[in-house]
Amino acid sequence: MVLTGETQRSQEECLKALRHHRYRSTQILESLSKLKLNSDDEKLQKDQLLQKLEAKRLHLDDIAQDLPHSNGLYLQIVLGSVNLFLRDADKYRYKDEYERFKLKVTMCILVMSILCITMNYRVNDAILHFLLVWYYCTLTIRESILAVNGSKIKGWWRLHHFITTAQAGIIIVWPDGIIYGMFRRQFTWYVCFISIIQFWQFYYQQGCLYRLRALGESHNMDITINGFRSWMWRGLSFLLPFLYFAYMFQLYNAYTLYHLSLLPECNEWQVFVSAAIFFILFLGNISTTSLVIFHKLSGRTVIRRIQKKKSHDHIQ
Repeated sequence: MVLTGETQRSQEECLKALRHHRYRSTQILESLSKLKLNSDDEKLQKDQLLQKLEAKRLHLDDIAQDLPHSNGLYLQIVLGSVNLFLRDADKYRYKDEYERFKLKVTMCILVMSILCITMNYRVNDAILHFLLVWYYCTLTIRESILAVNGSKIKGWWRLHHFITTAQAGIIIVWPDGIIYGMFRRQFTWYVCFISIIQFWQFYYQQGCLYRLRALGESHNMDITINGFRSWMWRGLSFLLPFLYFAYMFQLYNAYTLYHLSLLPECNEWQVFVSAAIFFILFLGNISTTSLVIFHKLSGRTVIRRIQKKKSHDHIQ
């Protein structure tokens, strides 16, 4: 008990020091952004300082992953105020179970969507929709637990699963009728395509994460995601065209549903709401992925400028 109390006090002190360092780093970053520089040397020095600040931020993030986190409002509501901070061995075991869960259920969704494409039965549709609701709802809980234990999951990709859960829940209560029949096949093809993309992402991201962990460039609690992160640039950029096609498919779903909602025979509220949700998913996915690509390319430009300056100074 005494050892546990000392450990908790040490963790609290570390968290307090981390918050202070992050606050000071933010102040320095704001001061740097306000500087008006004219010469190339000054701009280069600023770029070097920004690069060091980014490295410092990443180092602090790595330290924070090994310290307890708050459960957050969602887990407080779902699971209560239980302690979800796991031991290191349990963390990795839980992460591996999460990855296997995603793979198995994604394969089930893919098989079920193919059955729905080949056989037009409302029972099959109901099973697929229920599977989607259960899958994404479970993902939100598991990802929240992983975040408490140090997994870096970008805010949008977690929110994306909450929104997708709501979207699947709305479609599951969409009554069978003319409008549902007009959209059914398109939605089933969309689910099938998304499942294939997610399977590819899982397969290639696992290999990429394993390689990065072996090189010391990735944290042990990093997980596969349904989008695109900066660490995927090497080896996974070939997936970008498929991801953008999936995002355009979401926009097409929103467009189709919006026009269906304007038909005189459309009385279901689910049609317009689903159109709005698909449009939100499209905007969030395409903007987040595009920002990752932009920041990655900008970072590489800064590094090239620094390397060019160093080589020039060395020659002189």
